Amino acid sequence: MILQPVILSGGAGTRLWPLSRELYPKQLLPLLGDSSLLQDTALRMDCMVQQCSVQKPLVVCNEEHRFMVAEQLRQIDRPASSILLEPVGRNTAPALTIAALAAAADNPEQILLALPADHAVSDLDAFQASISAGLVLAEQGGLVTFGIVPTQPETGYGYIRKGEQVGNLGFRLDTFVEKPDHDTAQGYLDSHEYLWNSGMFMMRASRWLEAITRYQPGMLAAATAAYEKGQHDLDFYRLDQDAFSASPSDSIDYAVMEPLSQDDDSNLKSWVIALDAGWSDVGAWSALWDIQEKDPDGNVCQGDVFTQDTTNSLVMAGDRLVATLGIKDSIIVDTSDAVAVVHKDYAQDIKNVVTWLKQQQRNEHILHRRVYRPWGHYESMDMGEHFQVKRITVSPGASLSLQLHHQRAEHWVVVKGTAHVHCDGKDFDLQENQSTYIPAETRHRLANRTDEAVEIIEIQTGSYLGEDDIVRFDDHYGR
Repeated sequence: MILQPVILSGGAGTRLWPLSRELYPKQLLPLLGDSSLLQDTALRMDCMVQQCSVQKPLVVCNEEHRFMVAEQLRQIDRPASSILLEPVGRNTAPALTIAALAAAADNPEQILLALPADHAVSDLDAFQASISAGLVLAEQGGLVTFGIVPTQPETGYGYIRKGEQVGNLGFRLDTFVEKPDHDTAQGYLDSHEYLWNSGMFMMRASRWLEAITRYQPGMLAAATAAYEKGQHDLDFYRLDQDAFSASPSDSIDYAVMEPLSQDDDSNLKSWVIALDAGWSDVGAWSALWDIQEKDPDGNVCQGDVFTQDTTNSLVMAGDRLVATLGIKDSIIVDTSDAVAVVHKDYAQDIKNVVTWLKQQQRNEHILHRRVYRPWGHYESMDMGEHFQVKRITVSPGASLSLQLHHQRAEHWVVVKGTAHVHCDGKDFDLQENQSTYIPAETRHRLANRTDEAVEIIEIQTGSYLGEDDIVRFDDHYGR
């Protein structure tokens, strides 16, 4: 039996602002330890290797995240079989359809396990047991989802109503239910007939394509065109933008699983398996507080934190000390360019800050001061009307593109390592404390030919300092 994990990594994680940003979303963050949620998702599949043949993961992600996704999987030695790049977000149903098309090209009968990249699971034995039960039903041709055994009347999740039980494996899927109010959620909890909607699904690639043909033919047509007109780009597969943009936007549950559960004429069957494995979608700061180990005062603290008379709070410090006195039931998250202070009851509403930032045409919802690139990263340290200072770190063996700027000049000072510089047709090395000047309209490139990181301070001067003032002539990363 072949199991093909499909990691869906397209979310933005707006409710975890200011730590989660559009260009560095929550699935790429190490929120629960040293590894990111994406890495945890890939490593979680190790528990199934004794049960079936587990393939390298298929990953569907935003094209802006492609190098970070590839690098994080490389770091844990779980490289993807393919990273499929979405030019625009179209929710999970088109994403899974693209993955099914890719999988079916190799073997249409392999079983897909669709996993959101930003969830947490603490009990791997229970996870393994539920996935194993799902394999049995998927092997028989069923479309399977996994419902979380609820522990409280949660209003932030959708619910699944269970139908008749199928032996000791699972239940017929009765219906999906939108996020309820508190009293309705309490009724669901008391009835023992409902599960939280996890967003995890399992089925043969061929059966998904059969279902999407029946219920969403327009979506299938757009996804097929996007896949067939796509092209390989280094280690990635870039979907055709126009074709994929034409796809309807919908989730797996509402595009296919819900109509299937109500379709008595279909030979396809839908099932739900109860999963009780310490699951969380880490959808808000309050959820992160819920699942973490707490100190005697009920606090979860990360970083350089001082607390006094502080209870039941989440305090996350970035690069500086955060001190709290006399607070309770609060969330405090500090980053280099923004601080969020929120009562836990308002944790879901932090997305309103992101909406406001967009309306104000600010960029604190898009990126951090530290911006990751395939060659390393840079941090903005200071900025004025006609100048900007950055700290640039180039990874071992990496290099920036051969480029020029029309409206700015740059002065580079090496503060760590040995930098290799190409400027105006000349190549030379710079050691620590050495510098060079790059005039505007001059072709140049910064590279690291050593096995240690190189750091430079870059001082930009000019009438315009935007990142779009760049002309690339050669780039190892296909940008």
